[in-house]
Amino acid sequence: MCLAVPGEVLSIEPGDSLGRKARIQYGSIVKEASLALVPEAKEGDYVLVHAGVAITVVSPEEAERTFAYLDEIGAIEEELGEEGVGS
Repeated sequence: MCLAVPGEVLSIEPGDSLGRKARIQYGSIVKEASLALVPEAKEGDYVLVHAGVAITVVSPEEAERTFAYLDEIGAIEEELGEEGVGS
């Protein structure tokens, strides 16, 4: 299964549209991602990132809904414990 995770664009390194990279914040984690597919992305935007590539810009509301779903999934997995995950 593939999962794209929303993150906030903290900063963008200058470059042409294919070489632009950004520092993306996912909660307390900050990683670098390519902005080649979303040339319109700017600092403060939320983007969905899959395999190190931002694939679309999303609204802050959509990002918050996704964060809530991910928290819910984590809580369910905790409740099920190791034995119930993937069953």
